[in-house]
Amino acid sequence: MQALRVVRECNPPDWLVGGGVIRTLVWDWLHDYSTPTPLNDIDVAYFDSTDLQPKRDLEIERTLYQLMPHMPWQAKNQAAVHLWYERKFGFPVEPLSSSADGVGTWPETATSVAVRLLADDQLLIVAPCGLNDLFELVCRRNPRRVTEQIFEQRLADKQIVKKWPKVRVVHDHAREGSSC
Repeated sequence: MQALRVVRECNPPDWLVGGGVIRTLVWDWLHDYSTPTPLNDIDVAYFDSTDLQPKRDLEIERTLYQLMPHMPWQAKNQAAVHLWYERKFGFPVEPLSSSADGVGTWPETATSVAVRLLADDQLLIVAPCGLNDLFELVCRRNPRRVTEQIFEQRLADKQIVKKWPKVRVVHDHAREGSSC
């Protein structure tokens, strides 16, 4: 919760924290791990169509590091994703309309989940693909943006089944190109 308070204090426009950090926390809990799996990063999605420069991400990360230095912050402006995505993944994508729209494109359905800590300390949960796969330990490709090849590479790189042996990987080719 402290990390969410820090992002709330930093307050990037339309911010959400999600992706792997949520998946890791939930799957560790569902595996009864006493030692948490180390986090690669804490994804902070925000949406600012008035400043699409990559330096804005770095400014937000710097502020977050100043407020909570020991966390692996990674800020990404969802309004700018279409500007760099093809260079990184090999195919163009349409511009996104909000941070929640961005969350709906994240690689697996179980990582397409994000939260925001509201002023009254209530959590706003954004889960465009639902929460079932997250809580049922299912790793499934989000077909909205991720190819089967990218999904397979992520499974290998992140060693999902090795880290969380109760996870069931679902290869769902029939959903190609559809939304979650």
